[in-house]
Amino acid sequence: MTAIPEFEFHTSSACKYDNNNKLCVEVATNVPDKVAVRNSVTGQTVEFTAVEWTDFLSGAKLGEFDLSA
Repeated sequence: MTAIPEFEFHTSSACKYDNNNKLCVEVATNVPDKVAVRNSVTGQTVEFTAVEWTDFLSGAKLGEFDLSA
């Protein structure tokens, strides 16, 4: 029986985590065909397939999720 690997989370280098600004997210991509995103404060995690994550990143780069003022 093969062991299920645990997610290894990494925080973006753009995140300046300190006690005054705890608004960071962490991403894990070490499990095949899965991407996990975790709130650095609460520890809540959301999982995506690799395809879902790639589609999300493509949309974000194109401004699909930009909020208009």
